[in-house]
Amino acid sequence: ETSLKATGIDFLKSQNTREHHTDGYNIKNLAVRRGQPFQVQVSLNRELRAADKLSLHFAIGENPTKVRGSLMSLKPEKEQGFNGWKISVVKKNGKECLLSVTSSPSASVGKYTLNVKTGTNIYKPENGVIYLLFNPWCKDDAVFMDNEAQRKEYVLNDTGYIYVGSAYSIYDRPWNFGQFEESILDACMYLLDKSKLSLANRRDPASVSRAMSALVNANDDSGVLMGNWSGNYSGGTSPMDWIGSVTILQKYYKTKKPVSYGQCWVFAGVLTTVMRCLGVPARCVSTFNSAHDTEENLRVDIYLNESGEKLNWMSLDSVWNFHVWNDVWMKRTDLPDGYDGWQAIDATPQEQSEGVFQCGPCPVKAVREGEVYLPYDSKFVYAEVNADKVYWIVKKVNGKDKYIRVSTETQDIGKNISTKAVGQNKREDITLQYKYPEGSKEERKSMERACSFIRPSGLTPRSGYASTMDEQGMRRSTNKPVVLHETATKTGLHLEITNTEALHPGNPLELAITVKTSTPGNWTIDLAGSCQLQYYTGKVQANLGTIKETINLEGKSEMQIPLKIAPDAYMEALASVDDEVLILVTAIAEVKETNDKLTKETSMRFEYPPITVQMPEVAKLNNDFSCAFIFKNKLNVALENCKLMVEGLGIFKMTTFDQGDIMPGRIMKSEVICTPTRLGEKKIVAKLTSNQIKGISAEKAITI
Repeated sequence: ETSLKATGIDFLKSQNTREHHTDGYNIKNLAVRRGQPFQVQVSLNRELRAADKLSLHFAIGENPTKVRGSLMSLKPEKEQGFNGWKISVVKKNGKECLLSVTSSPSASVGKYTLNVKTGTNIYKPENGVIYLLFNPWCKDDAVFMDNEAQRKEYVLNDTGYIYVGSAYSIYDRPWNFGQFEESILDACMYLLDKSKLSLANRRDPASVSRAMSALVNANDDSGVLMGNWSGNYSGGTSPMDWIGSVTILQKYYKTKKPVSYGQCWVFAGVLTTVMRCLGVPARCVSTFNSAHDTEENLRVDIYLNESGEKLNWMSLDSVWNFHVWNDVWMKRTDLPDGYDGWQAIDATPQEQSEGVFQCGPCPVKAVREGEVYLPYDSKFVYAEVNADKVYWIVKKVNGKDKYIRVSTETQDIGKNISTKAVGQNKREDITLQYKYPEGSKEERKSMERACSFIRPSGLTPRSGYASTMDEQGMRRSTNKPVVLHETATKTGLHLEITNTEALHPGNPLELAITVKTSTPGNWTIDLAGSCQLQYYTGKVQANLGTIKETINLEGKSEMQIPLKIAPDAYMEALASVDDEVLILVTAIAEVKETNDKLTKETSMRFEYPPITVQMPEVAKLNNDFSCAFIFKNKLNVALENCKLMVEGLGIFKMTTFDQGDIMPGRIMKSEVICTPTRLGEKKIVAKLTSNQIKGISAEKAITI
């Protein structure tokens, strides 16, 4: 009789991918999620008989073997599974045999090769590679998420926002994650291979997310993105010019070399893409006034000169106006109970962890409870959202620098922790997932717990240049940990910083410092105020101006002191960098009668005219439609070297249009013809950059 041979295999792609929520991936092969059945139809050269031996072999990695669990041999007739994988015959119809395969919910994630073995014959189908991904829909998978709206947002949504700016003025930057675009899944598979994770570690989302946090930055392992905060981005793309992850990952996968350049929101955007692509629920998390505490002592020192200008060169630590990292969702099987759920991971190369620039996963619950001994990197993440700020004034006394502590801010770090809301285009504040309300009993407990593991240092200035004298010139012993308290004053002194006019580039910056007192008495107050331009990392780029005033206040009263900066003082500095800079205003007030001192700083962003996107609300698949971008320069300055970047996933490939200079009052109009290739709600994202302005973006949705 003829020996049994397989002659073909149908991967039933449209049915399987629909059931597995993988129909979005732009690949020839089948992608399925672990722990969930999928079907394949095997064609044979004759009918299957009782004595025939038929088995499916799924193999992963190099030299797959049954012993190592990297070769699954599944026998449908006996319903004999292997290593947590299951197989059964659904139906036999002549020479066709329909089989159902369920992978283990803890199978290694990656690419499997499928062969059909019949007796001694082996059939190797074309496109026989199957991509196996994490499965948030499967309750036995460690990444299981029990809420369909959340799965839609955190796994399947390929667009979103990243929140940037400053605590005083938060804005949303649209970002295309694009986890389903061409070659993105292959790029993620390449990263998995490059991570050298063992097959056992590939089962575990904690190991995979830690490895990806290392691979998304180029440090150590020539990963995806080269970080650059220098202000000079020649030889690469300025971090401000990206509008999504797709171009970055495609370029990386093609060249296998790091792409230039990234800053924190770019690292976070790309890491979200990679995690969602692999099937792990992920979100971008922005923290405003995020501490980068290099010595893990829960304290950041800020040095000012007597005019209230921040001194760059002194500080070892920094407070970033905002910092963006990621949360990924999983059960932490490696930890005691109670730390499942969101875990922080961070691909921005700030500090090494176990010798590599990687960070997390750190349970968000551990941060809230102050359990900073739990892996991974919980001390660093805790400090990012909980450190205290200590202000020092540097005075010259007899030619030597003298450091005077002015005030302590315990509630200023880790504000407005933000992510995109589920199913809505708006910001969700998740601060209370990371910390208890300021001043609550639980917050105090959490702080005490954290301080028993992190030694806050005594109060001596920590600049590389400081000698530890206090005002009386006494040396202090610094071996007792100090839990800092907010500066309290006898006069109820309070400072507020605001802008009194819109902050449009090319106009004067109209700022104001309001000084308030609240206790009875006559108070004489020396006020120093300064205005600087600063990068979002807290580094000062230019000094714009200062004021010095002495004012008198009586009892409960207030006075507003204006601080005005002419356009000439800042326009040149603004046009000289490729970054979006913020306006930093710092005030120092000193009450003569009581020697009370107080500082306050506020960062604000410039405001820009909008881009308008005009296109139909509905379009048909594969039918062209036109989309117009209109921008009117309402500013008093010419915008030089304008570039318009446009991308619409499933509609329009990322393209840059040079627009030259746009004079004040002039209108730019640009039109593109789009051909939609995918159904559903899609978005067009546009961004305009120029020498003067970096951050104008717009988006519009269309239903295909």
